[in-house]
Amino acid sequence: MPASTQQSRDPNPQTGVLVTNLGTPDAPTPAALRRYLAEFLSDPRVVDLPRLLWWPLLHAVVLPFRPKRSAEAYARIWTPAGSPLLMHSQAMAAALRKELETRTGRRLPLALGMRYGNPSLPEALLELAAEGVTRIVVLPLYPQYARATTGSTVARLKCLASPPLLCIEGYAGHPAYINALAANVRDYWKKHGRGRMLLMSFHGIPKQMVRRGDPYADQCALTARQLASALELREQDWQLTFQSRFGKAEWLTPYTDITLQELAARGLKNIDVICPGFAADCLETLEEIALRYAETFRTAGGQALRYIPALNDRVDHIRALADLVMARLAD
Repeated sequence: MPASTQQSRDPNPQTGVLVTNLGTPDAPTPAALRRYLAEFLSDPRVVDLPRLLWWPLLHAVVLPFRPKRSAEAYARIWTPAGSPLLMHSQAMAAALRKELETRTGRRLPLALGMRYGNPSLPEALLELAAEGVTRIVVLPLYPQYARATTGSTVARLKCLASPPLLCIEGYAGHPAYINALAANVRDYWKKHGRGRMLLMSFHGIPKQMVRRGDPYADQCALTARQLASALELREQDWQLTFQSRFGKAEWLTPYTDITLQELAARGLKNIDVICPGFAADCLETLEEIALRYAETFRTAGGQALRYIPALNDRVDHIRALADLVMARLAD
């Protein structure tokens, strides 16, 4: 999807960079998860149901029970430094700041803000405003555009009376991003060997959103095809799947967990999984894939599901993100 641009009338704008990701609870506790999920699941771009139908379900069914289960999942991956998503996002923001300073020869104001939870988008905007920023390059860490992620973030920023925005709305096929993904896979294979198949697992969305025009599925397919081409994989060597479905509606298929069971039933013992839609490791990669789905695969007869970590703050990843920012700065 093309990036949306609001031009500033300031003849000498002070441009800052806002790096943003989905967000994380403050702690792996039911109370913290209830606060986080209440904000996340109240977003109509995330749950596309009539409010009169969804509101009673959210407060009477979801929020009384789901926070405890989610807290247990977060507790499995929580680190002494806190949330993996926040930790990796902070490291990426710091590395990107240094890379941009090297390229521009000056200090560029940069802040990190989460769509849900802390540090919040309002906090990040205040941080940039304190540095005199009058125009913002927004870098949502979602390679594939979806209404529920990038779309929600941009809409929220526009509601916060922020300065003019130069929004990077997806980079699913950006050459530097694809090259970083391919290098990450090759590095993993060089160190650990190669499994029988590479699954490329993306976060799913309801099919109804795609039928309404969301380009997310096409962008996931674009990334998967280009990564397979960069790795010179045969058609039988890889597969695109979708994870993290929620509720009873039909989501994008094939489902990652079902596919793993089918592959195990076919006699495949060692499977590699990469999640190209996640710029930073988080609950969906570290707990859902690396722990829970690995157990699903073993229970179905497989031996080893090896998760290839997200790009996080790899040098080639940071350089790819800097390429995106520099291109928008040129606008």
